[in-house]
Amino acid sequence: MPFTAKEIENVAQAVLDYHMNTPEVRSQTLQDKPLLRALRAKEKTFPGGKEEITVRVKGEYDTTIQGFEHDDTVTYRNPANLKTARYPWKLIHSGIEFTMHEMIKAGISIVDSTTGSGEVRHSENEKIVLADLLNDKIEDMMEGTDRGMNRMFWQDGSQDAKEVPGITSFVHDDPTVPALVGGIDQSVHTWWQNRADTSINFNPATPEDLVIVKKLKSEWRQLRRYGGRPNLVLCGSDFLEALEDELLSKGQYTMEGWSHRRNTEASIADISFKGVRFEYDPTLDDMAKSKYCYVLDTRHIYPMVVQGENGKDHKPSRPEDKYVFYRARTWVGGLVCDQRNAQGVYAIT
Repeated sequence: MPFTAKEIENVAQAVLDYHMNTPEVRSQTLQDKPLLRALRAKEKTFPGGKEEITVRVKGEYDTTIQGFEHDDTVTYRNPANLKTARYPWKLIHSGIEFTMHEMIKAGISIVDSTTGSGEVRHSENEKIVLADLLNDKIEDMMEGTDRGMNRMFWQDGSQDAKEVPGITSFVHDDPTVPALVGGIDQSVHTWWQNRADTSINFNPATPEDLVIVKKLKSEWRQLRRYGGRPNLVLCGSDFLEALEDELLSKGQYTMEGWSHRRNTEASIADISFKGVRFEYDPTLDDMAKSKYCYVLDTRHIYPMVVQGENGKDHKPSRPEDKYVFYRARTWVGGLVCDQRNAQGVYAIT
């Protein structure tokens, strides 16, 4: 029996909900997205209605102490050091379409109305065929959305003025050059600069020099100097391999040692520093940043989403001049950094 447009919509929603909760995909090109996962966990909301997301930041202080005796003249200050960092919010869309033609080719007929006429009963086989037809389309939409959001959150916004500027828009390779970040000139306000060293001279022939470990030790102190707490470290493959070479040069192959009775483990566990695990982010390799490492404090980097606009489903009506069905999701928000000196970027040469 033919399906009604409403039934098609209901099946599409069921398949979408399934992929959101219990996906079963055999794709050969899925990659882990640790940045996207971490940022989604820190998402905050705002009411919308403004052109920009604003946060107040402060780096200078005028008030100080002054010794005095008897009738010495003392001074007073009128501090006015608040700055407003401004970040844009954008409307992000992802959507799929499918046509009546391809449905018919799969053996599925559609009544061109929301209600149809009379009682409609479908065999289990018809329902399975419909679900299978929509399954790949919905999975493509969900994974495509994740890939696009992940890529957007890594990029600096220059790729598309209608996308949200991401991590690299405020974690700069050279934070000392004149540039407005959130509307504040980083070259004038040194407290509004991230930490950076993208020329760590790692020599593969002498990993025992521990140049990366030594650099991270000194930088970790600076990242915590003003209350930062690094909790997310994302690395490209070359950076991680260089760091592993340094550890292996000191003989750290296994926690049990070579005398373990059951097997010999010729590898090391995931690397951590000061209790924070170093994670491989494949997106850095895709961005030609395999030698990079980003040390972040996600308490001070987070998405802000307009209330009610995080992953909203849309079911556009079929236009009268096309036999096409649509499904879409939208996300409306921006990415905020309210403390740059708690963030760092490092790279080997």
